[in-house]
Amino acid sequence: MKTMRTVVLSASVLTLAGCVNLAPDYKRGAPSIPAQLPVDPAASSGSAALHWEDIVVAAPLRELIAVALIENRDLQVVAANVRVARAQLGLARSGLFPRFGADASVEEGGTFESSASPSQSFSDNASAGLSVTAWELDFFGRIANNQAAARESYFASEEGQRAARIALVASICEAWLQLAADKELLALAEETVRSQSESFDLTRELLDAGAANELDVRRASASVQTARAQAAQFEARVRQDLNLLRFLAGADLPEGIAGSAVLSPTPLVSKIPVGASSEILLARPDLMAAERQLRAANASIGAARAAYFPSISLIGSAGYVSADLSGLVGSDGTGGWRFGPSLSLPIFDGGARRSNLASTLAARDAALASYERSIQSAFRETADALAVAATIDARLSALQQLAEDTDITLSLSEERFKAGIDDYLAVLDAQREYYSGRQQLIAAQLDRGRNTVALFRALGNWSDTSQAPEAP
Repeated sequence: MKTMRTVVLSASVLTLAGCVNLAPDYKRGAPSIPAQLPVDPAASSGSAALHWEDIVVAAPLRELIAVALIENRDLQVVAANVRVARAQLGLARSGLFPRFGADASVEEGGTFESSASPSQSFSDNASAGLSVTAWELDFFGRIANNQAAARESYFASEEGQRAARIALVASICEAWLQLAADKELLALAEETVRSQSESFDLTRELLDAGAANELDVRRASASVQTARAQAAQFEARVRQDLNLLRFLAGADLPEGIAGSAVLSPTPLVSKIPVGASSEILLARPDLMAAERQLRAANASIGAARAAYFPSISLIGSAGYVSADLSGLVGSDGTGGWRFGPSLSLPIFDGGARRSNLASTLAARDAALASYERSIQSAFRETADALAVAATIDARLSALQQLAEDTDITLSLSEERFKAGIDDYLAVLDAQREYYSGRQQLIAAQLDRGRNTVALFRALGNWSDTSQAPEAP
């Protein structure tokens, strides 16, 4: 009994004293990027992150996003993976605690009657006990580092879930904007069909009156068919846009959703305040997930190093044995116990431990490079979006004036053709310029909305990330 007390006391003291952590000191990567984002410091904002409610102003679009955040199947897959990571963390934690077991058995046996043994004999045996099965004392931090790696992987999955939500919201906004743009392009194509058809009818009348020729009629007819083909193309694109929105939402679209998608008034805010310091990028969930994976890889090195050292476990059991079941609780039962340490010392494994350590070191290097690349990519994405934001207003203003000028030019060309001053070729040129100018204006309005989404992707956050997640 004194020996057992000594062993238990020694194990407790060593456990309370803590174990040796063989993981290397954690060092976060510091890629070479400018300290400031390319914005005017005087006009910058101190806001650290954007939330989707801050940029989406159209009520139907907000309603669609709310549905998608519940019904989207990709998000459901991500949520399930978070639950898997949480369960794996619980599994890793379980190694820190002893495992108790209980067992009981009742046996009855005997011998058969034979010439050598004319009488039969019977015997009973009953046993019951409790046991501790190999409780490893984590002196070298193998279990603790495995737990740390699982914890960081769980945190990374949480951040990945937030990043997936941001990506979904951005994809829905982009699909909504594309639907609105394709609707306007379809309306423009249908307007062109009507205008070209009227010009075609007028040209035939002028031909009958001797004021036009067959070439003018054929050119007018070709313009009508071209416009009809483009209208059919844009009609198909509108249907495809609706299919994409339905897929992203994961459910049927709310009634009247197609009619509410417009570019003007804009469904998103036109200006987004951006902080000047590039440090705000570190709040991005994808960067936080990458750093969590780097921490997990760092902890895995400690677990791999611990495999070079002995594994010390405690085993023990206590129970009773009796000739019958009733004797287990009576005076006929015999009690006993055993308790002691178990040492497992690795000697030769064919290079398995060395290869495992090399693998974890390489995985840490890969995670570090991935984290630094993610930071560089985040800066580039943000800088690109800010470059567009700085010039989009000037582009829109110029294209708006272009659309007005080509509209007037088309009207003048049609009047000159009707008066017999110009042939129909001049009208066709004016129609092409008008159509091109309107298309460019719609494309610029679409790009403005897409750039707002790009800034949200670059700087977006989720409302439940103001505090770091805690382990379950």
